[in-house]
Amino acid sequence: MHQGQPSLLEPEEQVLSTLNRDGSRRWLRPRLSPGRFLSARRWVGYLLIALFTALPYITINGRPAMLLDIARREFALFGYVFRPTDTILLALFMVSLIVTIFLLTALLGRVWCGWACPQTVYLELVYRPIERLFEGPPQRGGKPGKHAGGVRTLLKYAVYLLVSLFLAHTFLAYFVGVERLVQWVQLSPLHHPGPFLVMLLTTGLMMFDFCFFREQTCIVACPYGRFQSVMLDRESLIISYDPSRGEPRGKLRRTPKNQTALPVTTGDCVDCGLCVETCPTGIDIREGLQMECVGCAQCIDACDSVMARIGRPLGLIRYSSQSRIEREPRKRFRPRLFFYPAILTITISVLLIVFFNKPVMDVTILRNKGLPYALLPASGEISNSLRVKVVNRTDVSATLDVELIDCPQGRIDSNELPISLAPGADGSASMLVVLPPEAFPTGRQDVTLRITDHADISIEKTYRLLGPVFTPDGTANPHQETGNE
Repeated sequence: MHQGQPSLLEPEEQVLSTLNRDGSRRWLRPRLSPGRFLSARRWVGYLLIALFTALPYITINGRPAMLLDIARREFALFGYVFRPTDTILLALFMVSLIVTIFLLTALLGRVWCGWACPQTVYLELVYRPIERLFEGPPQRGGKPGKHAGGVRTLLKYAVYLLVSLFLAHTFLAYFVGVERLVQWVQLSPLHHPGPFLVMLLTTGLMMFDFCFFREQTCIVACPYGRFQSVMLDRESLIISYDPSRGEPRGKLRRTPKNQTALPVTTGDCVDCGLCVETCPTGIDIREGLQMECVGCAQCIDACDSVMARIGRPLGLIRYSSQSRIEREPRKRFRPRLFFYPAILTITISVLLIVFFNKPVMDVTILRNKGLPYALLPASGEISNSLRVKVVNRTDVSATLDVELIDCPQGRIDSNELPISLAPGADGSASMLVVLPPEAFPTGRQDVTLRITDHADISIEKTYRLLGPVFTPDGTANPHQETGNE
């Protein structure tokens, strides 16, 4: 290889904004650009941090506002308890959430990434301010700790560790509750090794992410940036540089009267590079829409400050869309803005209907194994062996019995009734439903079973019993095919 000739492995252009051409890590220390969007993002971000911290401590109906108790298989959300039997609710909720993400992306682009994602919120509003506190104003780059002495670097990582420990304990409170977490903190980790290891693992992952991996989570690990290519269209809101106004770029010059002005042959962009220096993912927004752009609007604040100083209109970099930047006619009809809201309306409507009509008890009636029915030799009556399964969805204990309400000549025999259930518990009981043979003129009989605590709870279930065909001469034909339900 001749001297001065580039390496065969060196790419012709930059592959990732966090990689140098030789493949080494390009460390980013973005410049802070105050402005209206940064102020708005701070309000939103700190509000989300306060909400995340406070939710485990807020109680509604005697329960935490949000508790994901995996061990007991109970999810408490804003006063309501959801259990494994709420599969249809969970499925509808997930579908609604996914469609909502599609709709917001089609309308507002990557507003989640730049304004509400925990990765962006905590990195830009918690960890990087701590870094600037100990290392001073951001430079153009460099590995963390390069611009600070050993003591300041040690103190910085100590504060990082304390913040990560606090966030890890808060995260754990969402799964075990604040009261149990406070008890564990006061005890030795040997009394609760599992949760302690979860807390250590969460703390270690946060330290790795926010101290080392940082913006690479958005660029390399998170799949959302790659999804945006199919969720965005040319009318979606994105952060855009206006090349028709900014090009060709030209450096700022001084007139003979020492007044700031631009040459007539150049656009408004003075090629100062502030939009690149302030970008938390290190991209140049002037190169167009890129996967790495998280929509944080830092480049807008940086560019607007420059435009204000040189007396040019703001908005060289602004929230816009590809079609507007390219001066295309605006589309009045966008199919996805019709289909997404329609699907979302349907799923949310079904979700609300199911939610507000869900019973306080989940009752399932099954046929026991064996023959579909039996002929009692002593009385000549027909019995069906059934099993009733009940899940107590209330917060109080319940004692439930089963009654046969629409067949006065029938009865229920069982030594397992009534069923006593603790809050959130499930139970079952076997029983024989006994009817006279004349109750089966066609070999089948639908009966109504009432599951009740003789007070507030009363649930009725219809079930089809099987038996012999009762012939006109008053005898039963046990060999008649009745089918198996």
